[in-house]
Amino acid sequence: MTLSEMRLLLDAENLRLTRSLGQNFLHDGNQLRRIIALAEIQPGDAALEIGPGLGPLTEALLLAGASVLAIEKDHRLIPILQRRLGTQPGLELIHADALDWLAQFPRDWSRWKLVANLPYSVGSPILVDLAQSPQPPKSLTATLQAEVVDRIRATPGTPEYGLLTVLLAEAYQPGPSFRIPASCFFPAPDVASACIRLDRRPQPLVAPDRAPAFRSLVKRAFSQRRKQLRTVLRGQLPDERLASAWQRMGFAPDVRAETLSPETFAQLLDALEPRG
Repeated sequence: MTLSEMRLLLDAENLRLTRSLGQNFLHDGNQLRRIIALAEIQPGDAALEIGPGLGPLTEALLLAGASVLAIEKDHRLIPILQRRLGTQPGLELIHADALDWLAQFPRDWSRWKLVANLPYSVGSPILVDLAQSPQPPKSLTATLQAEVVDRIRATPGTPEYGLLTVLLAEAYQPGPSFRIPASCFFPAPDVASACIRLDRRPQPLVAPDRAPAFRSLVKRAFSQRRKQLRTVLRGQLPDERLASAWQRMGFAPDVRAETLSPETFAQLLDALEPRG
């Protein structure tokens, strides 16, 4: 779908795009092909798309041989998608808020690939929800604000490193990414954009039964990221347990959350809450 085709369709439907829904539609064919290539879509793949909009990425996924489950929140776009692509085999279209739908209808996503131009206002929560599902997708390929991609790819000790980095790192490792010019969207967004692929780890950093405790620890640790980590955790854990864990980990007294890798957080959990 070219920019002119997109404009004509919106004019014919008398549709005004809504900022609150993050409706900046990607129309550039080269960028769409780059996303398909980055996601490594093969015939027979099962793709989850959130926020298909007018369907240019949906169409590219179907042409690549994937079956697509597309979730669209804007009720005005559902008839358009049905007219444009509804007869395509392998497409299931759902009208729903993706965050609500994912929570209400959990499923085994382990053979699926997320491929989506995510609404920027909810991109991070959607990725975290999918990453923390019991059977998360094999990969997450998402177009997001470039600053969010920078946070996902961040390393300890950098300003971008934080809670999002570690929560996603529990189950995923960041793969390649690329920037997308604003001119490739309609309307052009006010922020820089990028697409990234995250690959599911062969094994998550922590066992499933330890995952809630890991997430709670990480959220607590980054709740006051500029403070010393031991001070932040002191209100939740007794001093003697913290002292023992610090000694076991070889931490300096003034260590802060922003300097610890996701793997170190997993080790810290075992030091604070030994198995058994």
